Amino acid sequence: MKGVILAGGLGTRLYPLTHVTNKHLLPVYNKPMIFYPIQTLVNAGITEILIVTSGPHVGDFLGVLKNGKELGVSHLEYAYQEKPDGGIADALALAEDFADNDAIAVILGDNTTDADISSAVSSFIEGSVIFLKEVDDPKRFGVAYLDPVDKKTVVKIIEKPKDGLSNQAITGLYLFDRNVFNQIRKCDPDWAGRGELEITQVADFYLQEGKLKSEELKGFWSDAGTFDSLFQASSFWATKK
Repeated sequence: MKGVILAGGLGTRLYPLTHVTNKHLLPVYNKPMIFYPIQTLVNAGITEILIVTSGPHVGDFLGVLKNGKELGVSHLEYAYQEKPDGGIADALALAEDFADNDAIAVILGDNTTDADISSAVSSFIEGSVIFLKEVDDPKRFGVAYLDPVDKKTVVKIIEKPKDGLSNQAITGLYLFDRNVFNQIRKCDPDWAGRGELEITQVADFYLQEGKLKSEELKGFWSDAGTFDSLFQASSFWATKK
C-alpha cells in the first residue's frame, strides 16, 4: 500500500499566518504540521508517499522535507494541484499514476493523530475504509450515520450536515482500493453544493456498492485548519509523554 498526503488549498482560515507559507508547514508544537501525517503512515509501514500540494508556497516543502529519509520515507514524490479550490477528490485524482494500481492510504495534511492504523492497513483487501471520530461540532465535517444496531455499519454519509443527528466525523484518513480513481471520475461538483469534488462522495460511492467499512480512530485526533484546532493540536503534542 502507498500513501498520499493531501496538502493543498490556500489555508485562508489561517490568514495572516498562511501569507508566509503553506498551512501544512506551520508548527504544531515543535514540528511542522505535515510531519504528523507522515509519521502516521510510516508507523503503519507505508513508506512510499506522494504529497499533493498547491498555492504559492509549494517550493517550501522541498526545504523542509527534502527526500523524506529523515522521517523514514523510502520514496517521496510531489504533485501540484492547479485548482487549490477544486476539492479533496480533485487533489487525490493526481495520485493515479503514483498509485500504479496499488491500494492507497490517504490522509489530509492538517490531520494529527496518535492512532495506530497498522492493523487496518495490513488487513485491507478491497473497497474503502473510513476512520470515524466522535466530535462535538459535527457540522464542520463530513459525517457518517451508523446503523443503530450494528455500530460499524455506515448507512448514510453527509457533507457538513445541518441536522446534527450524527456526531461521527469522517476524519481525514481513508483507505481505498485501486478503483478509487474511477470513483473520482464519477464525482459531481454540486453533490454537496460547494462546487468541489468531495472525498465524501467518493466514500458514498463505495457505500452504495456495499464496499465501505468504518473504523473508530482510537486516541487523539484533530485537524489543524483553524486557529482553535491548531492550538488544540499543539497543546496535545506539547503534553504528550
